[in-house]
Amino acid sequence: MFLARVTGSVVATPKVASMTGHKLLTVDPLRVDPRDRNRLVSTGRTFVVVDAVGAGQGELVLIVQGSSARMAPELEKLPVDATIIGIVDTVNVENQTIFSARNAE
Repeated sequence: MFLARVTGSVVATPKVASMTGHKLLTVDPLRVDPRDRNRLVSTGRTFVVVDAVGAGQGELVLIVQGSSARMAPELEKLPVDATIIGIVDTVNVENQTIFSARNAE
């Protein structure tokens, strides 16, 4: 699993029939900044993921990849490699809150 920020959406009108009705989003994976463990920073990569929870632009989300991405019942037979499985409320590192959705801008 990893943390990511939703950065946009993807529209693909022609696609395999089983993917019809599934929202695709772009996300920017994040990691704890090794120089300042009080913040999250971009990994510099972008992923396209299936949204299983109704995430929105700018939200911090929890992503799973590989076979875990198909564990949600509605996705088990789909050709997906990465899925949003949660919208993050808080992130704590070394007993300190470094992200809170309540305080997010």
